[in-house]
Amino acid sequence: MFQHSNQNYEGINFSTQDLRYGELISCTFNRCLFANGSLEEITSINCRFIECDFRGASLNSSIHKESAFENCIFNGANLFVSKFERCKMTGSDFSGSNMDGITIDEGDWSYTNLRLTRLARQDLRGVKFYEADLSGANLEKADLRNCDLTMASLAKAKLQSADIRGAKLDGVDFTTFPVAGMRMDREQAVLFALAHGAKVD
Repeated sequence: MFQHSNQNYEGINFSTQDLRYGELISCTFNRCLFANGSLEEITSINCRFIECDFRGASLNSSIHKESAFENCIFNGANLFVSKFERCKMTGSDFSGSNMDGITIDEGDWSYTNLRLTRLARQDLRGVKFYEADLSGANLEKADLRNCDLTMASLAKAKLQSADIRGAKLDGVDFTTFPVAGMRMDREQAVLFALAHGAKVD
């Protein structure tokens, strides 16, 4: 196990390094390469990753607390039972990644690509998904209460038995996904009716 604190890295290739079980505290990584790397059970606290490449990396059982992953690429990464607590993930791409068993505790996931991801039964309360792409995502039985889904794309998303009460849904196209079994509040029901051409007085 290793620990790095208050370090700045730019353009470094970490792909071949064994970073398992390490601890990163208040470090900054700018355009660094972690592709296909071993980062199992790594912990990051208050770190910042800017435009870093995590394609195919193993991040299973990793824990991230109040870290930022801005415009990072996670295509094909293994995030099995990883945990993100109050992290900023804006603009990052998770297409093709394994997110089974992931824990997302609040945080900002705006502008992320979560297309076709499996987030069924996840507790996603209070997460910010502003303009996120959740097209085709499996959100069955997910708890989305009080999320910010403003302008999010939910085309063909699976939302059977999902709970969206209290979530912000301004700009969401209700005609692009089925709502059967979904729990919504009165305000959302009005938005749904308006999207389908109803006149609400």
